[in-house]
Amino acid sequence: MKLVTWNIQWGCGRDGRVDLARVLAHARALADFDVLCLQEVADGWPDLPGGAPGNQFRDIARALPGFAAVEGVAVDLPGPGGARRRFGNLLLSRLPVLQVLRHQLPWPADAAVPSMARVAIEATLRAPFGPLRVLTTHLAYYSPAQRLAQVERLRELQREGAAHARRLRPAGEGPFAALPRGGPALLAGDMNFRPDSIEHARLLAPFHDGTPAWHDAWARLHPGQPCPPTFAPHDGPAPEAPYCCDFVFASGDLLPRLRALRVDTATDASDHQPLLLELG
Repeated sequence: MKLVTWNIQWGCGRDGRVDLARVLAHARALADFDVLCLQEVADGWPDLPGGAPGNQFRDIARALPGFAAVEGVAVDLPGPGGARRRFGNLLLSRLPVLQVLRHQLPWPADAAVPSMARVAIEATLRAPFGPLRVLTTHLAYYSPAQRLAQVERLRELQREGAAHARRLRPAGEGPFAALPRGGPALLAGDMNFRPDSIEHARLLAPFHDGTPAWHDAWARLHPGQPCPPTFAPHDGPAPEAPYCCDFVFASGDLLPRLRALRVDTATDASDHQPLLLELG
């Protein structure tokens, strides 16, 4: 199984041009992926750099026939003429999607910095080895307090999901249908924290009730090697040096299936770099 995660910055490349076809072509060239996790997908935002007036959630889904598309809208605001302006994440899977959950992440007030709502998509997929939970998200950029609160929620979701997988609820009818919630899990996306941060350490902290902990897939597969920069490596002189803030985390019970993880450092189709994870 192959998973690509990428903050696509609404398709805006380093040349200032919005080109979703370029983004998808590069993702396909990177791998014949089974799952594609995208962050910063826009709908109705012509004033973003490069312009994103159309519905990218719809357009990306149409461009990948055979994939189920799961939207995770974090920002939903009024637009002109009664339209809505939406912004968030998109998960696409050609593996069967068994159950979808959308989790609004905490957004504690922080008047010192700009901020926006954040969401995590959770989809249980029928992987070749059994049910697999895949979560994708994009955490707060400016506010460490918001980001840490969101990390705590992601830990709660891991505890909750693992408990559901261990203790199946009784079968029911209609909305009470008892579809599985995968035990083994992946968490992928733009976390806006660095590998040496408090947030990174907190996300990986062990649980005291037997819940499989999150593990940084890069650190497991490349021990002792720093992750290449995933943000702004093509920007030249900038206020901040390029750094790694995009990750794939795996639950402890999935570690034996980790085969490879690499960062594509070449593409400049976004201000972030895509990551490719392979499971066996």
